[in-house]
Amino acid sequence: MNKEFVMRGQTASGSTEVLNFTGDKPGYAYRMTEFQLWNSTAIGTAKAEQVGTITAGKTAVAPTDPNFNDEGLIAVAALGDNESEAYGPFPASIINDTFLITQDLILMVQDTGGTNNPINWQCRFVLEKMNTNEQAVANYKQFTISDE
Repeated sequence: MNKEFVMRGQTASGSTEVLNFTGDKPGYAYRMTEFQLWNSTAIGTAKAEQVGTITAGKTAVAPTDPNFNDEGLIAVAALGDNESEAYGPFPASIINDTFLITQDLILMVQDTGGTNNPINWQCRFVLEKMNTNEQAVANYKQFTISDE
């Protein structure tokens, strides 16, 4: 069984994607280790200001207004780039890599630089084996977060 995998795609600015973990194997969870954003057009010639969030909650978290008190918020990422090569690109992300994922997640991205271009994103996950007690706790935690 592969212990690490990547999900990636391109999402329209202001839109959401469901990161599907349905059908996972009992006794296993996933842990996010990477979340990155990247330009989709005019790379190297246009200014970029892009942000994204990933949540285990019921609804998407606006990437322009993340709240770290929201326990469902698993990751935020940003990409800043300037027309001048001297000033970029500057990717950044913060990930709660202790959160055990057992259910679907919601990704939302936003181009805040005014161009409203689609945004490329990539997430990396690792597989975590859990005993019965750990599985019950992880499932209950994610259920209560997504049921709010």
